[in-house]
Amino acid sequence: MHTFKIEIMKKYSYLIVGLVLMIQMESCETTELDITEDPNDLTEASLDVDNLFITVQENFVRHIAGGGSGEDLFANNPDSGLDEIGMDLTRIGNFFGSLYNAQYLDAAQDGEWRNAYRGVLQNIETMIPIAEEQGLNRHVGIARFMQAYVYSSMVDFFGDIPFNDALQAREGVFAPTVTPGAEIYAAAFDFLDQADANFTNATVRDPLNDLFYGNDFDKWQLATNSLRLKLLAQTQLVDATAQGQFNAIIASGNYIQNTEDDLQFQWGTGLANPETRNPRYVDGYSVTGAGDYIANWYMDQMMKSNDPRLRFIIYRQTNAVPGANLPGLPPDAGQLGCSVITNPPPQYLSGGFSFCSLDNGYWGRDHGSEEGIPADNFLRSTWGVYPFGGRFDDSRLTEISLTTGAQGAGITPIITASLIQFLQAEMAMAAGDQAAAGILLQQAVATHVGKVRNSGIVDPDADMSLAPTDTNVADFLATLNTNFQNADTMGRWNILGEQFIMASVGMGIDSYNFYRRTNFPTTLQPNLNPNPGMFMNSLFYPANAVNNNSNLSQKPNNAVFVYWDTNGTPPAN
Repeated sequence: MHTFKIEIMKKYSYLIVGLVLMIQMESCETTELDITEDPNDLTEASLDVDNLFITVQENFVRHIAGGGSGEDLFANNPDSGLDEIGMDLTRIGNFFGSLYNAQYLDAAQDGEWRNAYRGVLQNIETMIPIAEEQGLNRHVGIARFMQAYVYSSMVDFFGDIPFNDALQAREGVFAPTVTPGAEIYAAAFDFLDQADANFTNATVRDPLNDLFYGNDFDKWQLATNSLRLKLLAQTQLVDATAQGQFNAIIASGNYIQNTEDDLQFQWGTGLANPETRNPRYVDGYSVTGAGDYIANWYMDQMMKSNDPRLRFIIYRQTNAVPGANLPGLPPDAGQLGCSVITNPPPQYLSGGFSFCSLDNGYWGRDHGSEEGIPADNFLRSTWGVYPFGGRFDDSRLTEISLTTGAQGAGITPIITASLIQFLQAEMAMAAGDQAAAGILLQQAVATHVGKVRNSGIVDPDADMSLAPTDTNVADFLATLNTNFQNADTMGRWNILGEQFIMASVGMGIDSYNFYRRTNFPTTLQPNLNPNPGMFMNSLFYPANAVNNNSNLSQKPNNAVFVYWDTNGTPPAN
């Protein structure tokens, strides 16, 4: 994997993009300029394709991971990635709020929308004609892959969105119409076909900086087929041919099967000019302490099952939480308000869910907690070495700092071998082949555990003597297999769903989609509010987009389903 190599070209590419791009999602102003040439008419002489290509790649990753430095024109919101929304809704990160539709207001999604359309899609639309004119087919192939990914993920989160005329401001279209999600998905498959063609067509030269596969286009072809698998799994409820197409690709063997072929982004350790650290590390390892809260359900699941990934994914700053049993620490309203509550909510008691305080120093928040934020930044648990480049938890229990652990040199997993194996297990369950599903689930979890264990090497100060042994891993997998074999059909779906979510840290897009298309697991911790309103079946359109586009009407509520979700409302609010 290449590191985040954009230091030399980044500022120049941003200047180009900032000067030449207009997008109809924003308000438009008319100004008379005494010029004779349109600065938006880019030619070979006025744009460096490789510089713009770097910007496209970075903004593509930030579409998933969020973040961005102050000089990043399109992604300077540290919470502007789809990954965090998905993680929070599926109890990996903390969902802060008792009402779903109050947490994800229409004004809250401006960053995600802007970065997708301006940071990625408009830049690609600008770059591709010039790259094609110059015979840079590999640039075009990667760009087409990113178009397929970004458009499909925007459908996943928002539903029907502008597409057919979304990027035609130069042609005078400032109020693009909404295209049905099914049509956009069909276009995404076409983009992947075009990507494959450009990976094999003759090219004048390869990109100067392919930040993902370093110009290994055999791997890019594995990635295109793997994205096809993901989209086919996504559409299985509305496309009777999806299962057959999925199985045909699996039979071909032409997809990501090994972790060394994973499509992921490798972040660096730069603090500024530019900021190259993983965005979740930036938020979780600051001079003021940890930023994110981690969901108690997620940490509790790993503790109860002796999950060998726990010390890699979660880092503790203390060994005790107020109100927890082990080690005993008195309730303290000043540090953790809920610790003084003696009666957990009825929905927690009836479901046997942990409440407020976890043992052994795992300090997080329950789903829907909206109590105030005390001075616990150097007490709460934060993200570990995987995947965000933090610290391996070797029980040192020391406060984090700005340069702790791997110093942000983590990854953003995009399409991985374990994801494809989880999708295979899901498709087998959907087809009624539960025996095959159990085998594939074992493979998926083993693959992910192996990837997580290998991440420890990037923390130079870690005492790996406390890392799980091969025997620990074997015992964990054996217990998982026993539980799956002894469960009924619903129980097996729950086990698959739980493990899918456990492996979705850093890629909440996939856990959010899985949860909606399967309605599993039913074992997720419920909202603290027994009446939190409808689950977020899709996000509201951003207020800025609606206010400035007469052809875009706001949804009546968050109960609107995306087109591929015909399974009803997810069960656990």
